[in-house]
Amino acid sequence: MLLLNRSEPAPAPPLAVVADQPTPAGPDTTTTPLPDGRHAQLIALGGAHSAPLLSRIAAELPGAAGAVSRFWGPDWRQEIVIVATASDRQFAALAGGGADVAAATTAERIVFAPGAARMTDEALRLVVRHELFHHAARQATAADAPRWLTEGVADYLARPPESAPASDLVAALPADSDLDTPGPTRSQAYDRAWRFASYIADRYGPPRLRALYVHACGPGHPDVATAVRHTLGSSLDEVLAGWRHWPQG
Repeated sequence: MLLLNRSEPAPAPPLAVVADQPTPAGPDTTTTPLPDGRHAQLIALGGAHSAPLLSRIAAELPGAAGAVSRFWGPDWRQEIVIVATASDRQFAALAGGGADVAAATTAERIVFAPGAARMTDEALRLVVRHELFHHAARQATAADAPRWLTEGVADYLARPPESAPASDLVAALPADSDLDTPGPTRSQAYDRAWRFASYIADRYGPPRLRALYVHACGPGHPDVATAVRHTLGSSLDEVLAGWRHWPQG
């Protein structure tokens, strides 16, 4: 499983601050228009793989933007800033991610680690869609939102339905701290969060999942149990009971 860091440090430092070896020309920047009228600013910070990685990301953006708008609605940022770093040091400075992290979304941009260049097309597609959702929902997401729910909804948008976790996965809500625990605990926490979001979308419909996100993760949000009751019309215990009986796969 890809281990993706969605921490959102704010604000991120200027790009020039973290350049390993400043060049007269500065970062290599291109702008790509998307079919929906948005524009993606693609910034390569050097290295042999950042420009080819950005070309692959650019090819994924039209489909990713369409998927985000179908779920979230079209009212989100018109300008998308994506940075491909040349070193783990650059990535840590810009996004706070470690060596096992593929990409992270900050308040200003989506940042890709150099290791993302080794991803398969399928894996990269998942990361682009996941991070683009975070980028789109950023202004509607409180700093103290339940992170497991923000990650689960992002994975619901990004992961194909057939990528179901093992049938023995426990149908229990993860804790935010589980997302920071290396190894199986973190992997299973992301799977449980994704599966919970997928269940809500299947049982109540994607618009209700979006409503739950806005209510449970937005500024001034209540606890998850209250948000579930207000948006789904059921108690959290009832929802969890239904989830536990939800067919696998």
